[in-house]
Amino acid sequence: MTNIIQFVILMVMLFTRETDYAVRIIRELSRGGRKTTDAICQNEQIPRQFSYKILKKLEKSGLVRIFRGAGGGYALTGDTAAITLFDVIASIEGELLLSDCLGHGFDCPMKGRRKKICGVHRELNRIQGLMRGHLKEKSLAEIF
Repeated sequence: MTNIIQFVILMVMLFTRETDYAVRIIRELSRGGRKTTDAICQNEQIPRQFSYKILKKLEKSGLVRIFRGAGGGYALTGDTAAITLFDVIASIEGELLLSDCLGHGFDCPMKGRRKKICGVHRELNRIQGLMRGHLKEKSLAEIF
């Protein structure tokens, strides 16, 4: 299987609906100015019930600023030239792991038997590195 096919399969597994909506929210905000939730949801076909939770995660990660009160709304904190798909996915999904065994502090039951990292772990780690590299390759400004 080629690297690109592996990458596409992994992206289908990782790219949740919430992440898809987050990318669309960023795309709408990249058009400039403050936007209301209604405008974002209408322009990007996002169900309103998901938008608040997603916008809060994007704010927490530093990608979006929330303006409260009359005349409030949402805006990007920076330029999409400095934001990648990796940044958006990580802000929604957290640490991107293909397997729990790639996480910090994972206690592999196979480690006691072999005294070394297994081949599956090494391969998943390699693929995860490729995936992260591809997600960081282009800015959102380049793909919007």
